[in-house]
Amino acid sequence: MGSLTLSKPLYCIAHRGGIGNHTENTLASINECLQLNVDAIEIDTWNIGGELLITHDRRLGRTLPGQGRLIDQQSEYIRHLELSCGNKIASLIDMLELVQNKVCLNIELKGPGCSKPVAETLQAFIEDNQLSYDNYIVSSFDQLQLYQFKQLLPQVRRGVLVEGIPLHYAQCCEELEAFSFHPNINFINQDLVDDAHKRNLKVWVYTANEIDDLCHIADLGVDGAFTDYPARLIEMNRQANTSK
Repeated sequence: MGSLTLSKPLYCIAHRGGIGNHTENTLASINECLQLNVDAIEIDTWNIGGELLITHDRRLGRTLPGQGRLIDQQSEYIRHLELSCGNKIASLIDMLELVQNKVCLNIELKGPGCSKPVAETLQAFIEDNQLSYDNYIVSSFDQLQLYQFKQLLPQVRRGVLVEGIPLHYAQCCEELEAFSFHPNINFINQDLVDDAHKRNLKVWVYTANEIDDLCHIADLGVDGAFTDYPARLIEMNRQANTSK
């Protein structure tokens, strides 16, 4: 890896639970990340027929076998599908019970109608288990759902996902009273990072997998990275720290 110098370690967020020996967004992949001592784990949540299920794609065919739109399926059918690694899809409550307060859990609202059931599920779990709201962050590209979530459960921090460069940079985070700004690595630049920091936002970039990309965003001063290979980022942080 060579000599590395970082002004600070990059906060390591396992994207979809990371890519390891198991399919993304599964309990097995999340458990692997917990063994790595990542800083945070990101999962994707859909509301399918009133049940909160953890998967990324809007269509079947990549991780979940079959064809068609995810939201057109019955939750019972989705729950019984077997993934290529032999695991089955998990629910949000399954994930909450596994992670508890071991690391920060970033719950992304993927499909429509997620804000209210996620808020209710999360609040009940936190209060029933006497956990801290600081262990969780809810993020989305859907700013309307984030706004709704803020009204329902303001104690949980919010992260704003953006694909490109918004006209007014990170200003979109202000009305949402966001904790963090999550830009795409394909569009990251110094002005965007600086504007977010001026607004007292953490900047977590997605999805950074290669060492040169991780070094680049670190040089821009970002605070963290969503990565499919958390072990790689953890090792980079370690080497940078020991080389100082």
